[in-house]
Amino acid sequence: MKVWEEFLKLEEWHSSYSSVDTTLRHYARKGRSEGTRENVCVTLMQFCKHCGLDPDALVALEPKEASRLCQDFTDGLKERGCSIRYVNVSQAYLRTFFGENGYENERRLRVERYHQPARYRKKPEYVPDAEEIYRMGYAAGSTKNRAMIFMLYSSGLRNSTLRAVLYGDLRKDLESGLKVVRVPVYPEMKKVDPDACKGEIPYYTFVDEETVKALKQYLDERKGILGKLVDGDPLFCSDSNQVAREEQRYTPVSKNGLDRMVKRAARQAGVQQWQDVTPKSLRKAFESVLRNNRLDPKDQEFLMGHILPGIQDPYYDSSKTEDLRTKYSAAKFFKTETTDKLEMVKTFARSLGIDKIEVKIQKLREQHSGLDEMEALGRIMRQELGIKPIETKMVKQRGPEEVDGCGNGNCRKCETKIVPENELVPHLDEGWDMVKELKSGKIVIKRDLQLESPT
Repeated sequence: MKVWEEFLKLEEWHSSYSSVDTTLRHYARKGRSEGTRENVCVTLMQFCKHCGLDPDALVALEPKEASRLCQDFTDGLKERGCSIRYVNVSQAYLRTFFGENGYENERRLRVERYHQPARYRKKPEYVPDAEEIYRMGYAAGSTKNRAMIFMLYSSGLRNSTLRAVLYGDLRKDLESGLKVVRVPVYPEMKKVDPDACKGEIPYYTFVDEETVKALKQYLDERKGILGKLVDGDPLFCSDSNQVAREEQRYTPVSKNGLDRMVKRAARQAGVQQWQDVTPKSLRKAFESVLRNNRLDPKDQEFLMGHILPGIQDPYYDSSKTEDLRTKYSAAKFFKTETTDKLEMVKTFARSLGIDKIEVKIQKLREQHSGLDEMEALGRIMRQELGIKPIETKMVKQRGPEEVDGCGNGNCRKCETKIVPENELVPHLDEGWDMVKELKSGKIVIKRDLQLESPT
């Protein structure tokens, strides 16, 4: 039982305090939102503690005294730095509480609201572009974090909704080999997080091919660590040391943990306004992609999980899934061509303070004629950032025709390296293969050099 549930003597939508019970019945009639129930009750608990009275004692006060206490409480919230929106919403909850318990007409509360500008925002927000999000994914520190960042962006899911997605929600599409995977959102997700399905309106969205690749890589690694996954497991489980190890696979990643991870990835990716990047920023980036690709406004609203006017929701039933999947597939979330990746890495290098990149690449390629542009850029970045060349070793592997040692067949030479994760993409473009991800976050990679004639 949560603190506020115990304080207000709650049992789901009922309370031993008659005043609280009356208020909850009002909100149950309005939609029975678990998120609203929690917000109302937390505000009421804080107000009771502020006044030193229980809820039933509050509704026995004279209107003038009740108004004074409400004004004092909400003024205190503003003085402590709470946003105007939060202060006014808290005040609205208290007005409803008193209003449902007899404070109407001449007995109504007389409390002043704070003025809220039409475009008010307490905290600044930065919406990264596709290149920055791509860099964030590869700077996030693990395949799990990369999959979460890419999924937030390409699906438009809210923080609360992403954490409520179960493995079983995506399993069939993932196993079918589809490049674009459907992600359902449904009211039962509220059992994980009260805000997971706003308004209890079911809908679905999708994730793109790049995200599907990241998800499969993450899930393969997770299976290797935790064993077989079942449909009821959270798609992204907790790895916090605050959660017992045996409970981690059943516990979704926390809201604050996801927020912190996104900010950290933005900082490591060289996003200048990284402090202002949140999961909601990635949702807005998703909305921009839909708008820029000129999807029908109704399709955009549906994929965002917004309420559609009139009777338009039934149009998007399961029979329309494939039609909407096709429309979604036309949207381009990431640039995946080699030339585009090269431009992304150049942008990343500039964000790290490396200037005159084109000139430096040209000079280096003149000195080493065998270098392609991506390899030259990799060397420049390592030199500028003071990263020492990684020692390589030669490993002999048996050739396909080898029977006994190297006597009757060929030997294939391989070069191996250990590289940071943010250097992986350029190496893959050069023909390197990923071998293993180490606990440190670095990657073991290799590539074939040439066939060696038998001696």
